[in-house]
Amino acid sequence: MHYKDFQGKQFSFLGMGNMRLPRSAGSGEDFRNAVIDYEKAAEIIDYGMANGVNYYDTSHIYGGSEEFLGKALSKYPRDSYYLCTKYNTMGGPDFEGNFQGQLERLNTDYIDIYMIQAVLNDQSAENYLKSGCMEFIEKQKEAGRIRHVGFSAHAPASTLEWFVKAYPWEIAMIQLNYFDWAFAGADEQYKVLTDNGIPVVAMEPARGGRLANLSDEATSMLKALRPDWSPASWAYRWHMGLSNMLVVLSGMSALEQIVDNVNTFETLSPLTDEENTLLDQVREQLKSEIVVPCTECGYCLEDCPAQIDIPEVMKVYNDLRILSWAMSGQAIAKLRDAEKTPADCTACKTCIERCTQAINIPEIMEELTGRLSSGGRR
Repeated sequence: MHYKDFQGKQFSFLGMGNMRLPRSAGSGEDFRNAVIDYEKAAEIIDYGMANGVNYYDTSHIYGGSEEFLGKALSKYPRDSYYLCTKYNTMGGPDFEGNFQGQLERLNTDYIDIYMIQAVLNDQSAENYLKSGCMEFIEKQKEAGRIRHVGFSAHAPASTLEWFVKAYPWEIAMIQLNYFDWAFAGADEQYKVLTDNGIPVVAMEPARGGRLANLSDEATSMLKALRPDWSPASWAYRWHMGLSNMLVVLSGMSALEQIVDNVNTFETLSPLTDEENTLLDQVREQLKSEIVVPCTECGYCLEDCPAQIDIPEVMKVYNDLRILSWAMSGQAIAKLRDAEKTPADCTACKTCIERCTQAINIPEIMEELTGRLSSGGRR
């Protein structure tokens, strides 16, 4: 296992995320509420500990994750691993009660890394700073119950630029992978943190599994050059080329995943120029598979009974597919503030007949209507 130095501590470059632990039931948006399969999940932790993984990330909103880690890690000396958990505004103003509950669930008397969770934009950042939680966290750090303070963010670089100066943050976690680097502003977020001397933990390094489960065409492109590498290992090796990368946090939900990841992180082996060039091609292929191929020709606008600005809606839809919902505030506002919204679509299918790319526009309008009405939950 390769390790990175953090203030004299040696963090495993591969970190274990505990949001996607194997669970006995539930999937999709309800997976966090399903019961953790303790036996299978503990097997993953045990393999990680036996093979040098010492950084474990969790949160009280990851359905039972803190309790699980408190039990699964109890057999190991406390100084053999590092715990990262988080404070979320959903926890309310009872800072002491929330924090004490986390210590009890994690079966520990201190947290190595304590982060405020999910900074989304200027407003959520300001809410954290004004809530009083930072003052509480500072007192816990002085008392030794918190060792290091950081934050996790899905915020644009413009928010990070001022937020990193609002407190002496020691570490930060952002959504970072080779796709978001090119198409979702992750490169700008990483630069802000790096320029301000804040080490980076990467969450979603395989984009929620999307970069580990590529199309047959994209997978074949990678296998042609490195037949023994999994698509996931390509995604993780890409991070090795970033000098300010401290931990790559993988949400492993099966034993075979951590076995493959441990093999990948056995040594520091950044991608070569040839490998990076190929990954650029795969990234473009992936983009073509993710986004709707709208050329904004405008033919679909003719005879639309609802008079929806369809090309603009397609542009927003692509933004939502590339970015996380949380980072797509401007795109969402465009949909909600438009004179005619996706909900006005009559599903007459005239647009399909006129579309030069044969896009099923009514289907997309229905999907957007549902996502907007549910507040973006997927």
